[in-house]
Amino acid sequence: MGHQHRKALRTTAVGAVSATLVAGGVLGLAPAAHAADAGVRFVDITGEGGTVLKANVVTPAGADASHRYPLVVLPTSWGLPQVEYLAQAQQLADSGYVVLTYNVRGFWQSGGEIEVAGPPDVADASKVIDWALANTPSDARHIGMAGVSYGAGISLLAAAHDKRIKAVAALSGWADLIGSIYSGRTQHVQAAGLLDGASLVTGRQSAELRQIFDDFYASNLAKEQDMIDWGKKRSAGTYVDQLNQNGAAVMLANAWGDTVFPPNQYADFYEKLTGPKRLELRPGDHATAELTGLFGLPNDVWTDTRRWLDRYLKGTDNGIDRELPVRLKSRSSGGYEGYPDWKSVGATGRKIDLAGTTTIRTNVDSGADGGIVFLSSILDQAAQLPPVASIPLLPRRWAAVWQSGKYATAQHIRGTAELHTTVTPTKESGTLVAYLYDVGPLGLGKLVSHAPCTFHGRTPGKPFGIGLELYSTAYDVPAGHRLALVVDTVDPLYIEHNPPGAQLTFSSPANDPSYVSIPLREQ
Repeated sequence: MGHQHRKALRTTAVGAVSATLVAGGVLGLAPAAHAADAGVRFVDITGEGGTVLKANVVTPAGADASHRYPLVVLPTSWGLPQVEYLAQAQQLADSGYVVLTYNVRGFWQSGGEIEVAGPPDVADASKVIDWALANTPSDARHIGMAGVSYGAGISLLAAAHDKRIKAVAALSGWADLIGSIYSGRTQHVQAAGLLDGASLVTGRQSAELRQIFDDFYASNLAKEQDMIDWGKKRSAGTYVDQLNQNGAAVMLANAWGDTVFPPNQYADFYEKLTGPKRLELRPGDHATAELTGLFGLPNDVWTDTRRWLDRYLKGTDNGIDRELPVRLKSRSSGGYEGYPDWKSVGATGRKIDLAGTTTIRTNVDSGADGGIVFLSSILDQAAQLPPVASIPLLPRRWAAVWQSGKYATAQHIRGTAELHTTVTPTKESGTLVAYLYDVGPLGLGKLVSHAPCTFHGRTPGKPFGIGLELYSTAYDVPAGHRLALVVDTVDPLYIEHNPPGAQLTFSSPANDPSYVSIPLREQ
C-alpha cells in the first residue's frame, strides 16, 4: 500500500476513533443515567459457541408474567455499546413491547471476535431470541428485529435465516457489502478506514477480518474473488429468496449521502423483496438521519420504525401498509414524496450527449471530488451545502467536462443517473470518477452525485464501453441552471489504480453514442 493510501487510512482512522469515542460516550453515559429509572435489566446471554453477549432487557411497566408481549431485538451498531438504543427501547417498552438490545460479538464487553455479520453473528441473533423467549414475557408469534448500520445488516441476515422473525426495520444498513465499499471495483478507502479504525478501538478484530482489510488496502487482485465471496456471505441480497420465503415485513431506511453504504444497493435489494416492504430515503450521511432518535428526540425514521413494528407485530391498523411504500425526501426541498415502487421514482429520463473526443491525464486530483466521509453529507443535510467546484476553472488537462444547456424550468432529479461512454486507455488498469454537478450562472457547481469505476486487464489502445450508475439521489436543479458531467481520475474517498503517465480518452462512436441519463420526476 502506497504512502498516500497509508496516510489517508491513518487520517480516516483517527477521525473514526474520535467520532466513535464521542458517540459512545454520549450514547453510553446519557442513556445510562436514565437506566435505573427505566427498570432496565442488564444480562449476559450465551451466544453461538458459548460466546457471552452483554445485553439489556426493557419490559413494559407492570408487565404481567401471564401475559405475552411482542419482542423486538436490537443488535448494536458498529463500535457502539449496548445502551445505544436505550431511549428507543424505553419508548417501545412503554408502548407494550419486550425489548432486548445486545452488544454484538467482538465489541466492547461482549466476548468473541468481530465476524462482520458472519454466520456466528446470525446464529447469535437466534440465540438471543431463544433466551428472550425463555426469560421474558415475550410472545414467540410476534418477534421483530431492528437496528442501525451494523445492527441493520445483522437484522436482515437473521430474518433470512430465522423464520420466527416477522418484521425488520433496517436503518442505514447494507444488503450488498461488496457493492457498498467496493462498488465500481474501487476501494472506498475512507469508508473502510472509518470501520477499521473504530473496530480497532472498540473491539477485537479476527485474523480473517484483519487479512480482508489488508488485502483491500493493498489492492490484492489475487485475493479479489476471496474478498467478494467473503462479502456475499455477509450480504442479505445473497439470501433474498430465503427472506422472501420466510415472509418477514421489511422496512429499509437510508440517507442519500451515505458514504459507508450508498443507497443504490438498498434500492436494488428493495426491488427484489416480495413481502410487505417499505423504502425510505432522506438527506444525510451514514446513520445521521436516525441520530436524534437515539437520544429520545422526535425523529421521522424512528417514528416510522415504531409504526412498522406496530403494524406487523401488534396488528395495529395504523395505515402504514396503505401508504405509498417508497418514501423520499429531496435534498433541496422540505416535503416527503411517495411512489408506488422504485422504478417510478425517476420515471422520465433525459439524456445529456457527451459528444466529441476528450483525452485527460491521470494521477492528479482536478478539484472535482466527492468530499469528505461524513462531513460533506452532514453539511448537505444540515445546510444544503454539498461539495462544490468551479466548473470553468477545472483544468481540462486532468478533467473531462460536458455541460447541458440552461434549463428553462426546474429539474427534479430522482433516482439513479447512469453514465454510458467509450474509454480508450494507455495502460491496462485505471480508475475514473464521474461527477454530476448543478451549475449556477457564475459557473459554481454543486455536487448532485458521483461514483467511481476501476478497470483491470484492458488492452492499451483498445476502446471499451463503460456503464456506470451514479449514487442514487433526489436533488432539485433550479431554473436557469445547467448540469455538468465531470470525469477525472483521483478522489480522496477512493483508492485509484492509474499507473504513472497513463491517459484516458473518452469518445462517442456513431454506433454507440456516449451520454449520461438523468432520471427526472414526472411533473
